[in-house]
Amino acid sequence: MSAIDDPLVRAERALRASPPHALLDVLRDTLRAGFGALDSELLVADYRLSVLQPVTRLPHTAEAIPIRTSAAGRAFTAQQMLLEPVNGDGVTAYLPVAVRGDRLGVLVVTLPDVPGDGARQALVDLATALGHELVVAERDTDLYLQARRRERLSLAAEMQWQLLPGRGCSREEYSLGGQLEPAYTIGGDNFDWSASADHLTVTVSNGMGSGIQAALLSNLAISALRNARRAGLGLVDQACLADQAVYAQYGGAQHVATLLLRFELSTGRVAVVDAGSPHLLRLRGGKVALVPFEEQMPLGMFESTDYQEQDFEVLPGDRLVVVSDGVHTARSPSGGEYGETNLDRIIHDSRYLPAPEAARAIITELLDYHEGSDLVDDAVVVCLDWTGAQR
Repeated sequence: MSAIDDPLVRAERALRASPPHALLDVLRDTLRAGFGALDSELLVADYRLSVLQPVTRLPHTAEAIPIRTSAAGRAFTAQQMLLEPVNGDGVTAYLPVAVRGDRLGVLVVTLPDVPGDGARQALVDLATALGHELVVAERDTDLYLQARRRERLSLAAEMQWQLLPGRGCSREEYSLGGQLEPAYTIGGDNFDWSASADHLTVTVSNGMGSGIQAALLSNLAISALRNARRAGLGLVDQACLADQAVYAQYGGAQHVATLLLRFELSTGRVAVVDAGSPHLLRLRGGKVALVPFEEQMPLGMFESTDYQEQDFEVLPGDRLVVVSDGVHTARSPSGGEYGETNLDRIIHDSRYLPAPEAARAIITELLDYHEGSDLVDDAVVVCLDWTGAQR
């Protein structure tokens, strides 16, 4: 079969040529023509990662599907294709839609027959191609962002979610994922990451206050850190310049607690600047332990803080979990303290889950501890699995 006749190639070309809002219409046509599909739909994960919501021209006009108890949710959680028989001889294929480890949703395709190995791989590849097109399309249409909303986002939450690099990232040396809560009203907590050929930089921030003021504060701090990082400056200088930017704007009245990590991909050495409250826990050999650092002043607290770099080493098989104080100091509505014991337990219990799913599991546990109510304080969880350089 020539490339011109290959259904996957035709489908990818059609997606690239599609108007941003019409990706699903084009996808249905190509799936029908190339794979004999009877029906197809796209489900996207909501901001809380609790349900998968169908993408429709009028958002929220179709019923959401719970991630915990559905076939689509199992495919999303495992990030593997799942086949489920339907009435007659047909089969429904649930295909994870993800981009470089960032989980977006699930493509659901109803087929007349069980697909062979070649068709299965082509469908998996098509779901990946769709994910890349969705990321590009979100620059030009609100359709897919609207579909992610189970309820209206606060303005502060809108700012924070738009600031994120994504909710997951992976390559051969590592896999990581992060989650924010309360997802629809988050104010000051955030995370960021960036990878180069040699390094991975991860920051977790906890902006002082709540609501729009906290979101503005975190936006300034993260933008300043990115500006310094993209200028080629080291971790200490990134912290110093962000510290100066926040102090210049707020005069010490507002500050941002931040943990900055820079991984050397070839060796596993991690440079650290601990500017405040986020905690880092390590799961190694089945045991969870806090990785202690010398805590320094949060960004923006004083006019000129002299930050110092520390370091530690990660080993293949290590899992690192970074949590803000909204996790490690959380209390239930009845006043019970969540505490380190509960946190250590859920980190241990979720050890076999992929890093992005483990971050979701930790946040879900915290929400369950709050008896279904929104968290009083913002919370961020970032989970990183270290594989190490493949030699």
